[in-house]
This record gives sequence, C-alpha cells and structure tokens, in this order.
Amino acid sequence: MKRITFYLDFVSPYAWLAFERLPEVLEGLSYSVAYKPVLLGALLQQHGNPGPAGIAPKRDWTYRHVTWLGHAEGTPLQMPARHPFNPLPLLRQSLACSDDGHINRFVAGAVLRHVWQGGHDALDAGRLSALAAELAEQIRPGQDAASDAPKALLRANTEAAQAAGVFGVPAFEVDGKLFWGLDGLPMLRAYLDADPWFESGQWEAAGQIGSGLPPRG
Repeated sequence: MKRITFYLDFVSPYAWLAFERLPEVLEGLSYSVAYKPVLLGALLQQHGNPGPAGIAPKRDWTYRHVTWLGHAEGTPLQMPARHPFNPLPLLRQSLACSDDGHINRFVAGAVLRHVWQGGHDALDAGRLSALAAELAEQIRPGQDAASDAPKALLRANTEAAQAAGVFGVPAFEVDGKLFWGLDGLPMLRAYLDADPWFESGQWEAAGQIGSGLPPRG
C-alpha cells in the first residue's frame, strides 16, 4: 500500500476540486492518504510568488476557471463572499483535530465544504462556531483553534512542506516524488500504476535542464 501525503490549504479552490476528484482518479489502487494542512501564503512567499489572486487578470480568470471546473466535473463549488481571505482560523481549527499534523478525510472535507459550498463568508463568526460544533467529536481534548498546539503543528507542517520542495497546493507526495495541482492527478495515478516512464530517467532529467534567464539579483 502506498502512502500519499496531500498538502492542502482551505483557501485554494483547486484543493477542494482535487479532494473531491482523488478517490475517483485512484479507484482500484491500494493507498492511504494523510491530509496535511499548510499555509499557502508562506509557500508562495518563499519563492516570491504573488499567487493567482495577486495578479488582477489572473484572479478573474482563476475564479471563472474553478467555477467552470466545478460545473464540468459535477463538484459543487461557489466562490466564497470574499477571496482571498486569511485561512489561519480554518487551518488551526482543522489541526485542533490532530495530534501529529495530519487530519482525516472527514475533517478536511468539512472545512473545505465550509469554504466552497454556498458562497458564504468563510470567516463569518457564526459560521466558524458552527464549523467548530460540527468538528466537536474530532477535536482533541483541551484544544481549539486558538490553542498553542494547532499553531505549532501548522508551523511545523509548513516548514516541512517547504523543506520537501512544496511550492503550492494541492500537492501530493509519494515515495519522495511531488505531484502538483489538480491537473497533476493523472500523473500521480500513472506513477502508482508503475508507468515505465518513471523509470526512464525523464523525471530526473527534467530537473537538470539549464535556465536561459539571468540570475535574479
């Protein structure tokens, strides 16, 4: 059985779409998934990447694209009332349900649906209280979103993701290989199916190609 680490931040619509698609894409395979919340903003900042929402025309396109993808794939997706937003309360709420930095599929799904279904404000105080109540049976004793432990777990998760080369979400790690994005899911499936391409040397060769751009000053 292969163990897949799924790096996600609830602010990402592609993380929601990938969460819904993953069981279908990997149907018939023997695998387990460890869902690992990380702070996307820190991953982007590490590489000087403003993200899609930091470029106005790309922001518009991204929102249109993900809404269409939800329609095309049959995944309910409505943009929240405000986006982007600070995901820290949601990340910490999810990790209040964790001892080791990983969350289960129930917790991940509950938080993702909170953001991506209904078109509401993800940070509305009443809705956050309702989410905490929905997760009450999952929350570790003595913990909540404001506790020190979830904050430490989020920091450790994000630092581990940075060290592993994760630059965005959703990202999937298996056997030390990283697959990024919703459109990386077919490639992940191929790897788990032992596609001979992965033994051809082309995976490694791609990382050896020289850059034609001058060094960044």
